[in-house]
Amino acid sequence: MRKIYKLFMLSLLLISCEDVIDVDLNTADPKLVIDAGINWQKGTDGKNQEIQLSLTAPFFNSEVQPATGAIVIITDASNTIFNFIEDDNTGIYKNDSFIPEINGVYTLNITYNDELYSATETLTPVVPIEYVEQKNDGGFSGDEIELKVFYTDPVGMGNFYLFEFNIVKFNTTFLEVYDDVFTDGNQIFAFYSNNDMELVDEVIITNHGISQRTYNFYNIILEQTDENNGDPFQTQPATVRGNCVNETNPSNFPLGYFRVSETDVFSYVIE
Repeated sequence: MRKIYKLFMLSLLLISCEDVIDVDLNTADPKLVIDAGINWQKGTDGKNQEIQLSLTAPFFNSEVQPATGAIVIITDASNTIFNFIEDDNTGIYKNDSFIPEINGVYTLNITYNDELYSATETLTPVVPIEYVEQKNDGGFSGDEIELKVFYTDPVGMGNFYLFEFNIVKFNTTFLEVYDDVFTDGNQIFAFYSNNDMELVDEVIITNHGISQRTYNFYNIILEQTDENNGDPFQTQPATVRGNCVNETNPSNFPLGYFRVSETDVFSYVIE
């Protein structure tokens, strides 16, 4: 497709065409986007948490518009209320007294533009990252750095994992999800490969314990955004609804997800 585009542009230049093509795209009212990942890192008290709210934007608008002025609370099973206060009209809402509890059930409530949004999730535990193995001649062409991140899956528990690979030098993050359908009770590894990593690049690896519902959500998202599948007959990307619902006006559903995870963080320097 890229080659066709270049040839088309070249032909326009050769015939000195100056016509402007206006692309008339359908527009819709902005939807609330909820980025509510509550993470309790092993070895910390988990008190400081934040939730980000934003709005969808037109196709050609690359700016993220914050959803300001919302009322954001999380309630646990004991009806303890944790208020999240917005930080200077940024759409980022913070709480510094959160109380995490393994297998605790938490309910998120957001009031925005006189509509109530809600979601419920369970804080899912996670096993620690044990070690990382590096291979410098990976990939099909042998020029990629591969990382294998080892962990041991608990026996008979039906576990699901969200791995986050943050490349510090480039400030980019890649996600992968795993289940234990074929690896229950075994030592297994998460995998990441990249040919852009250079020596002494630091990779921050985070393993999140997630529910099956959360796994299904992220798995669909990652399948739709996979640039390497190359299937011209695949189903085109569609709106993927998370676990947040609009209690006031169900047709005005939000995007995003409410996730509550125990996490383990591992810092690795490329050798």
